Amino acid sequence: MRRALTLATRLSGTDGVSLEAEKVAGALAERGFETIDCAGEVARPGALCIPEMHFRDAVAVELGERAFGGRPPGTDLAERLEERARMLEERLLEAARDVRPDLLVVQNAWAIPMQLPLARALALLAEGTGLPVLSHEHDYAWERERFTRCRVPAFLERYFPYHGERVVHLSINGPAQRELHARRGIDALVLPNVMDFDACPRSVDTYGADFREAAGLAPGQRLFLQPTRVVPRKGIELAVDLLAELDDRRNVLLISHGAGDEGHAYLERLHGYARKRGVEMRTLGDRIGDARGTGPDGRKRYALSDAYLHADFVTYPSLYEGFGNALLETVAFRRPALVNRFPVYVTDIAPKGFHFVEIDGAVTADAVHRVRDLLESPDDNRAMTEHNLALARRHFGLGTLRRVVDEALDRLGVAA
Repeated sequence: MRRALTLATRLSGTDGVSLEAEKVAGALAERGFETIDCAGEVARPGALCIPEMHFRDAVAVELGERAFGGRPPGTDLAERLEERARMLEERLLEAARDVRPDLLVVQNAWAIPMQLPLARALALLAEGTGLPVLSHEHDYAWERERFTRCRVPAFLERYFPYHGERVVHLSINGPAQRELHARRGIDALVLPNVMDFDACPRSVDTYGADFREAAGLAPGQRLFLQPTRVVPRKGIELAVDLLAELDDRRNVLLISHGAGDEGHAYLERLHGYARKRGVEMRTLGDRIGDARGTGPDGRKRYALSDAYLHADFVTYPSLYEGFGNALLETVAFRRPALVNRFPVYVTDIAPKGFHFVEIDGAVTADAVHRVRDLLESPDDNRAMTEHNLALARRHFGLGTLRRVVDEALDRLGVAA
């Protein structure tokens, strides 16, 4: 059996990169590859953990702050980047010698520059082994404001993304694909976020039956689920505005995840804004994980699916998304949603004909009216969610993933 080695900063949890990497691994397995993960944080059995690959690695954080601001660059920045890259290269070569892969899969480490030396180390690995590489790129440096001021522009140009002789790139949306070609002259395939829409549970089971109680909801309260991390680009203020305008004490806004890699100040601002607008808002990031079980504190933990199954409505008011995995999950669990018309939604999702309550940067009276109608009309609710599910199966199901992976492997000359 052929082997594929998946390389990333993190391959664990419910972040978009980890979720989509698992789906790509599944498609490769169908094509005869045994897939092994290698990252700074891992979850799959048999995975290789190299802590220094993590984006939170102390050296990576220090070098990132010197490269993009936050601390002075110093005179030895280039030297330190090279030194760390060579150390990581040695660790990666050890992993490759153990696994003996036929294919490398780089998950986002050549896209978002949160681990600068790892990107060069992966390029050295690709060059040194001559192995074919599938580079799955979820968000590029130019898409994030914090990477616009760079003290190592040549490094960024060369490795984000790196383009070698045997590298095929996968962008997750059409605008990113076009921008990559305009900036780097690279022709990528588009692999949107996908789901197995028939694998989601349809109803609450015994384990998840007490989810609302765990979330602190009283009988009769309605759960508005914000199924995202707490970072500014998720636009969660707009979800607060929606509940404020609905003006119904039964409504509770529940944020499924905790604060992300951009700090906790935004969460504090959100709590203040919700209080000001008279909205009951809660977070449950410490009780929801990628799987059910018991947390470090000994308390019962739920899967994200439990939250969706108990939700009366989903809010997805993102200002920007690479694609929108949570929106596909919302469709899979047959839930109605409010969506802010972020750029990729406009170009890659809305034209397919989905039915959501849409806003353009502000909650309108019409949007409030439509949400209220969906909450009070089970027939309209069902018609919307079934329509969306049929479209999603056609455009964002596993068949799309298989077609794109087949084309990528064909380009690399390693097709089944």
